[in-house]
Amino acid sequence: MSATPVMACVALGANLGDAVAMVQQALRDVTSLPDTQLFKASSLYRSAPYEAQGPDFINAVVLVQTQLSPLALLHALQALELQSGRERPFKNAPRTLDLDLIFYGDLSLDTPELTLPHPRWHERAFVLQPLAEVWPERVSAVQLVAVQHQAIQRMG
Repeated sequence: MSATPVMACVALGANLGDAVAMVQQALRDVTSLPDTQLFKASSLYRSAPYEAQGPDFINAVVLVQTQLSPLALLHALQALELQSGRERPFKNAPRTLDLDLIFYGDLSLDTPELTLPHPRWHERAFVLQPLAEVWPERVSAVQLVAVQHQAIQRMG
């Protein structure tokens, strides 16, 4: 456990079953993790699969203040995925829930288990658009233009 709370960013997505309900539940679950508090959550977004298969995804981003270590947070997110019925039959398979740790403060980390910041966050409209909503300082106009060809729409 970290002594001081750290701002962490988690991207959420689902494209199987009731994806809207799954992402809404995951937002509640992530912000209810031990030693973790909600700072800000984005709107929900609908996006076409990017480098993946299946129906459209429902996506969001949540910012949390957490005292969990980066690996403890990653393991907690993976446990939530498993509880949702997440399976990994092949790379980028459709999923009931996908939780990606995007940032953990300003930490840079590159281990076999975890790379921070997430290595492809800046290539994905389904991360950049909701992130721009809740943490605009982290997203540049150039990054948004670079992904404008990816189909994404803010919901509600």
